[in-house]
Amino acid sequence: QVQLVESGGGSVQSGGSLRLSCAAYGYTVSTYCVGWFRQAPGKEREGVATVNSLTVITYASSVKGRFTISRDNAGNKMYLQMNSLKPEDTGMYYCAADPRPSCLHADFRYWGQGTQVTVSS
Repeated sequence: QVQLVESGGGSVQSGGSLRLSCAAYGYTVSTYCVGWFRQAPGKEREGVATVNSLTVITYASSVKGRFTISRDNAGNKMYLQMNSLKPEDTGMYYCAADPRPSCLHADFRYWGQGTQVTVSS
């Protein structure tokens, strides 16, 4: 059974950094399309970053240059390093996985429970 468990959220001031972790169980991170999503109160969920089995990475324009997605294949984990955080980055962050190696038409059927990130000005 596939399971994703996030950790690392918290509260920081604007300009600060956080590192989110996502531990994967029941599948091999390196063979899936995996990604990070976020949802702010009253807003729709949006994609933040994805990485496919060939380590092709995409970022939302709003986080490009500030966030870095990475994968620890040996530990079967993935991470989201978030630097220069802004108040508009506040939201619930989720890791997700799709069993296909490409992210091109991913439907991300597996989701973690989410971890809260709050950035104050």
